[in-house]
Order: sequence, then C-alpha cells, then structure tokens
Amino acid sequence: MRVGISRDARPQATTLLIAAGISIALWFIPFAELLNYPFRLFVTFIHEGGHALAALLTGNSVQSLSVAMDTSGETYTTKGGLFSQMFISSAGYLGSMAFGSLLLVLIRRSIATRVVLAGSAALVFGLTLIFGLFKPLIAGGAVSGIPFTLVAGTLLAVGLFAVARFAGARVASFFVSFLAVQCILNALLDLKTVFFLSSPFAPSTQTDAMNMATATGIPAIFWTILWIAVAFAMLWLVMRLYIVSRDARLQPDLPFEDSPAV
Repeated sequence: MRVGISRDARPQATTLLIAAGISIALWFIPFAELLNYPFRLFVTFIHEGGHALAALLTGNSVQSLSVAMDTSGETYTTKGGLFSQMFISSAGYLGSMAFGSLLLVLIRRSIATRVVLAGSAALVFGLTLIFGLFKPLIAGGAVSGIPFTLVAGTLLAVGLFAVARFAGARVASFFVSFLAVQCILNALLDLKTVFFLSSPFAPSTQTDAMNMATATGIPAIFWTILWIAVAFAMLWLVMRLYIVSRDARLQPDLPFEDSPAV
C-alpha cells in the first residue's frame, strides 16, 4: 500500500514546523529564555506529573510534587518493588515525550484545540493542588516548595484556560502545537544532559537515571541510552501518525475550522 503525506495534514505540518522553528530560534536570541520560561515550567509540571501518575498506577502514593524557580522539579513517592521503582523513574522524561506526542495526535485527529488546552489547564491545576499543596501538608513533608509551585501552577492553568476561552481557532491550534514541540524538544534536551551526567567521568549527580542504577545495579548510562532510543522511537511513530496517511478517506478535513467554545 502506498504511503504519502496526506493533503489535509499539510496545514498542520506547516504549523508544526513554524512552532518548531520558533522554539529553536528562541535558543539563540538573547534573553529569549524569559519568553520561554512559562513553557519550561509547563514541561516540568508534565515531567513531575509523569512520576506521580506512574506511582499511582503501580499502587504507590505520592507524598509531594514541587517545581522550583530554576525549572527543576522534585516528586517524592513511596518506592514499592523493583518494577515500581523502574516505572516511576522512567516516567519523567518519557512522560514528557509521551504528552507532547499525545498533543500532536489530538491535533491530527482534529480534537478541538480549546478542549485540549482546557484539559491541559485542568491537569496542571490538579497536580498543583493535590500533589503540590494538599499532599505535602497532609503528609507533613517538606513545605518549602509549596509557595512557588502553587503560584506557578495556578498562573499556568489560568493562562492555558484563557487561551482556550478567548483565542481564535488558529491561535489556539498554534499554541497546542507549540506546547507539543516544547514537551518533545525539552525532553530530548534533558535526556542529552542526563546522558553527560551519567558518564563514569562526570561528578555524581542525583538524576532519574541514577535512581534506576540504584534500583537495578545497572549503570545509569545504560538507562539514559535506552530512554533516548525509546524517545526517538516515539517521535518517529507520532510523526508518521501526524503527517502520513495510508488512506486519505480516513483523514478529517478542515483542521483549522472553528471549534465550539468550551
């Protein structure tokens, strides 16, 4: 069966390329990191949310989730068995990649961008309230990370909902594409950083890969390479789903048609 780029995917592919181009250009523009800062915080919430979700799925509990001003984050969970520890440690970077891939798939399937943005806002706000505020207070854990986590999560949720409610269809579509690109690119960049930190010659630094090494006895560099391979496999798969069609009749038309307001 012939495989080609679906005609209706071309406007979406163009939007994605523009979003990726802007994201990359921001790396080389002085002080542009200020513009990118909210999106970096968003990716950190998704990363830490991946750890939290993995803990819940393996029957563990989440004690706290915090995001810092430098865009780093910490999530404390009960450890559980070996499988739980491996799943939880892997769910940060791969969770960010999976979330970015999911956003692209939702765009490709013409799910209303307003719904996607509102759902993302609800996700960030839920993580903020449940694991960033209530759980640390109830568990009696460290509360020093609560103020910034609460402010950042609330502002991000309000901003996402505002775009969902008031932005036009094209702007909302571009914004979802930009969020997807940010999740994917930041996941890959963070994995590159972890790769160098996992080198036997690098100073010992606590990372998700080091947690995997502690749990399994297998060097951190192995887990980092495995995560990078899985991340690129996910990216390859989602790009095929995004722009390639085996049967054009299965693809919806009018990807930028105005969607009903949420």
